[in-house]
Amino acid sequence: MLYANTTPAEKRRLFRERLASGELLRFPGAFNPLSARLIERKGFDGVYISGAVLSADLGLPDIGLTTLTEVAGRAQQVARMTELPAIVDADTGFGEPMNVARTVQTLEDSGLAGMHIEDQVNPKRCGHLDNKSVVDEATAAKRIRAAVDARRDPGFLIMARTDIRATADGRAGLDAAIDRAKALVDAGADAIFPEAMRTLEEFEAVRRAIDVPILANMTEFGKSDLFSAQQLADIGVNIVIWPVSMLRIAMGATARALDTLNEHGHLTSKLDEMQHRADLYELVDYAGYDRFDTSVFNFSVER
Repeated sequence: MLYANTTPAEKRRLFRERLASGELLRFPGAFNPLSARLIERKGFDGVYISGAVLSADLGLPDIGLTTLTEVAGRAQQVARMTELPAIVDADTGFGEPMNVARTVQTLEDSGLAGMHIEDQVNPKRCGHLDNKSVVDEATAAKRIRAAVDARRDPGFLIMARTDIRATADGRAGLDAAIDRAKALVDAGADAIFPEAMRTLEEFEAVRRAIDVPILANMTEFGKSDLFSAQQLADIGVNIVIWPVSMLRIAMGATARALDTLNEHGHLTSKLDEMQHRADLYELVDYAGYDRFDTSVFNFSVER
């Protein structure tokens, strides 16, 4: 009932143990707290909280308009609803190194298992758009060092994301991404998120070049080919995310339902596509709340 029983510190410990095992961990993106609980129910390993999804949820483009307060608040709402570890997209850290330090401690307090910070120029752009710009290596490294120095729980994962691959063409872009990833590991990053890799071979090249866990972003309609979890596991990827997929599916279904309402005036033909009331009540543990309420208010007032 209410929130997760597993403490944030325990979530981080268990997450770190599994990450150290070398197995591939699957983190679908949750677009709200209820979807995070469904991700857990379906047997996944963790929950990803996307900056693009959070922006879209507010009706905004993913160009750095959200604030630390908005991200931390929504991330806490998601993370506390599941026993799974949750990783959040912290964009560029919401400012200079001191702001990055505050971001880390705020997200620790929000119950997250980890976060990633990217090396884009602020305001950032979606990782799979063209014409991105990244900061120089020294600035990127300062962000990571500030994050690592600021955290109070050593189990809190500091992941560095590099967007440099999509700022250059051809092989030079991959080489630059690998060089940047190495520098970020040297700065203290626990894991690397190489954004916008184009092929499985590029992910494999990053995997061979560094000795910390790496994450693969399997976002649809982007620059990366879409690989299966097994393909990524076979080359040693440690975490795979589908950051916006559940939101896209939900919004697509909503659009089709609205079209049906416009056309027919009712949704009878869509009933088999809906989550049943009974399934929703089970997911939110309606019976547990009822038992609690009954056990507390089990008295009568004498008149």
